[in-house]
Parts: sequence; C-alpha cells; structure tokens
Amino acid sequence: MKDLYSRTKEIAEYMITNNATIRKTAKVFGLAKSTVHYDLTKRLPKIDSVLYEEVRYILNINFQEKNIRGGISTKNKYKNNLH
Repeated sequence: MKDLYSRTKEIAEYMITNNATIRKTAKVFGLAKSTVHYDLTKRLPKIDSVLYEEVRYILNINFQEKNIRGGISTKNKYKNNLH
C-alpha cells in the first residue's frame, strides 16, 4: 500500500485533472468515499496547501451541483421504470 502522503496527493491530482466527484474518485482508487473525503479535507491541507485550494474549489462546485444531479437521476429512474 502506498504511504498516505503519496496516496493523498495522487487522489487530489486525479480529482483536479478529471474534475471528478468524491464518489467517482473513490471508485477509481478502490477506496471508501469517506476515506477519499478525509484525505482531501483533513490530510491534504497539511501536505500541500496550494493543491488543497484547487481541490476545495472542485468540492464546492460539486456540493452546489449535487441537488441538481440527484434530481436528474431520480427523474431518469422513474422515466425508465414507467416505460
């Protein structure tokens, strides 16, 4: 297993490069969502504050869009079940 420092930086760089959500990032790395969130919000600021600011920006956008994504997902779910 990679050390926490390397893993945290790799996760952050992936999220920035792919503009990914925590859920997608966790799936790619085979980690729990809570682990990815903890790495990005608790460990990363201590490791690399500049990288953390970039990740924080993406996390804020994802947080603002989550209700929209959920609504679209629910709409599609019921649309597909009715036909």
